[in-house]
Amino acid sequence: MKKPASRFVCSSCGAQTATWSGKCYSCGEWNTLQEELNVAASEVIKNGRELKAATVRTVATKDGARRVATGLTDVDTVLGGGLVAGSVNLIAGEPGIGKSTLLLQIAHAVGLKHSVLYISGEESAHQLGLRAERLKADAKQLMVATSNSADDTAATIATGQYDLVIVDSIQTMSCQAISSAPGSVSQITNSTHLLTAAAKQGNTALIIVGHVTKEGSIAGPKILEHLVDVVLQLEGDRYGGFKVLRGVKNRYGSTNEVAIFEMQDKGLVAVKNPSAALLAERQVSDGSVVLATMEGSRPILVEVQALVNKTSYGYPKRTASGIDLNRVNLLVAMLERRTSLSLSDQDIFINIVGGLRLTEPAADLAICMAIGSAARGLQLKQNAVVFGEVGLSGEVRHVPHIEKRIEEAKKLGFDAVIGPVIRTGKKPALLYSVSDVRTALNQFLEKE
Repeated sequence: MKKPASRFVCSSCGAQTATWSGKCYSCGEWNTLQEELNVAASEVIKNGRELKAATVRTVATKDGARRVATGLTDVDTVLGGGLVAGSVNLIAGEPGIGKSTLLLQIAHAVGLKHSVLYISGEESAHQLGLRAERLKADAKQLMVATSNSADDTAATIATGQYDLVIVDSIQTMSCQAISSAPGSVSQITNSTHLLTAAAKQGNTALIIVGHVTKEGSIAGPKILEHLVDVVLQLEGDRYGGFKVLRGVKNRYGSTNEVAIFEMQDKGLVAVKNPSAALLAERQVSDGSVVLATMEGSRPILVEVQALVNKTSYGYPKRTASGIDLNRVNLLVAMLERRTSLSLSDQDIFINIVGGLRLTEPAADLAICMAIGSAARGLQLKQNAVVFGEVGLSGEVRHVPHIEKRIEEAKKLGFDAVIGPVIRTGKKPALLYSVSDVRTALNQFLEKE
């Protein structure tokens, strides 16, 4: 069979050339020429067939809408009810975070009722077998194979004999028609196209593992995330703490759900009550504040720790673990301007306990109160939980899901909740509303 011809297209200006060069001859940009298969439009039209259309009601009731349960309840929740037949799912995360472990657990659970194929391009069959033995992944319908060929993998998927196929990872796959090395933009794009087409043809649920860059974003072209149906991100500290599986994109469900796991000897285990686990070793002291945050639609209580110490050098140090440092710097500047705290000659360290990464603005008030508590050596007057967004004027703003946060605080035995003012509706019994940061610091902090 004759090898399909390829061409090189500039990702900046779209110019085409038959050979690769470091610099685009048209726009002058460097390293923008990407290899693509060269298929003439006339040839596509000649070989194409007329499409057969059907009504929406007809296709909605067909077998393609069925879901395959992963066997892990929390993962099914993130996916919106399970893996959809014919869907392409991408899971990414830091090296060593537990992607392969989680997928082998899913493969075993699905393999108890359905046919599963686990294709590894990174490990040998012996290595895969050792990990499966450790995780007790020995389902009768779980098959394993090793390959770096996207063509062979696509042909296997297209047969439709497997209900679920896992490819670990897309960066190791390569198309025979593309001459570039595995992991390059051309190989990732064309390999994903091949596997996606095969999954749709065979009505097979497909899970692809993707690597991440040192900045934490998914490696490869952005088109990789556009091609797939579901994008999952596994986050957390690889050395301990919780692992959080969140949906970044989901064509079949919500992206507001998360699954929280803890790594144990037998793999990743779902944490049923993460709030209790995060607060189990907490010591009440200055600089310690409990925050009611939201991970998807689930409320979680997490400890925010602050340490404020006079700097020994000319320039004060600001360090944050588990939250954006720029956000911390913004809050510190606001505290200096809107309150009586003097922090310009103080080193400030912020830590979110448990390895969680906070991104929601509702953590602002807890961070401010933790800094104020550590700077003055004060504690909260009450056994309270704190949440609320803080503006540059020092005002405490409304945040969503207040009822869920209060309910979680009540469940774990807290006596009060410090949060924003409720503008409409009845104020919950435990809620102490504050309008600004100065009021919160003056009213709720006291000497030990």
